[in-house]
Amino acid sequence: MTMPRPRFKGALFWKLLLALWVSMVLSMFAALAYFRYMGAPVKPPPGMLTLWGLPVPPLVTGLVAMLVAGVAVAWYLAVPLRHLRRGLRSVAQGRFDIRVAPLLGRRRDELTELARDFDRMAAQLQHLTHSRQVLLHDISHELRSPLARMQAAIGLLRQDPAQTSAMVDRIQRESDRLDALIEELLTLHRLEAAPESWSRDTIDVMDLLHAVTEDADFEAQAQSRQVQLDAPGTFVAEVRGELLYRAFENVIRNAVRYTAPGTAVEVSARADDGALVVTVADRGPGVPEASRSVMFEPFTRLEGSSSVRGVGLGLAIARRALDVHGGSIEASAREGGGLVMSMRLPRTA
Repeated sequence: MTMPRPRFKGALFWKLLLALWVSMVLSMFAALAYFRYMGAPVKPPPGMLTLWGLPVPPLVTGLVAMLVAGVAVAWYLAVPLRHLRRGLRSVAQGRFDIRVAPLLGRRRDELTELARDFDRMAAQLQHLTHSRQVLLHDISHELRSPLARMQAAIGLLRQDPAQTSAMVDRIQRESDRLDALIEELLTLHRLEAAPESWSRDTIDVMDLLHAVTEDADFEAQAQSRQVQLDAPGTFVAEVRGELLYRAFENVIRNAVRYTAPGTAVEVSARADDGALVVTVADRGPGVPEASRSVMFEPFTRLEGSSSVRGVGLGLAIARRALDVHGGSIEASAREGGGLVMSMRLPRTA
């Protein structure tokens, strides 16, 4: 969306015009005064109208030329500022589809760069607003599903009291699911709103990784799976330990869910150029390349994942947690089948 061209009614244009015109007039009179002081007065032709000894026609012509030049310069500077002002007002009203740069034509100056920066900001705000709307829709859906199953279980329980044990177990599972969902939502919200709320500690990240994989391996063995860790040496850094623990835990548990029974999730960690590179490789079905760019978005469920429990927040939390530390996470295909998650954690955020 672009804005209509504004009608000038502000004071900036007239201030610029007055300042430019006065400066040029003073420059002209300063030059004439210099000639007089040097003894070379300007002598008008006989019969020409004069004012204080100065010829009037060239004086008027010069003043008009200065006025025209002042109008052009003031207009050139004031137009983009006016567009930017209207753009800011539109953004303040929640209209993030506004764009300013197309209104400036083929200009190539700092004000054009400022307009492009404004357009990039508006586009980012538009994207974030849309993402929030999608997130709210997904949250309502995820909350409604377990609630609907709990209501169904209560209805069946009233119809047939003999199913009390089974229905109570079902209600308990759905209650646990709701509790886990709310906890992850609160974690994601804290990450986006106040990441500094997690305290920093100086710890050995390798020890943290050992603790995560030990717990994950204990749970994986009950599913005929394993978690293997290769993390020699140490990597001491000042990090938000609880937050980093959640990031590693979410990625490794996600790999355990998808890896095939009888296989192992291979976790390795190496220090590389002042950063820790952690890879988590599974033998699951993998993720298509087109889906790898969106799998870190909240509530993203990939094809074939409907049978796997989860609400799609684990990878989103992991990515945001690494972002807070100045790190990154990306996914790639594993040779022979499966997926490799690569996490990079700098020693200094």
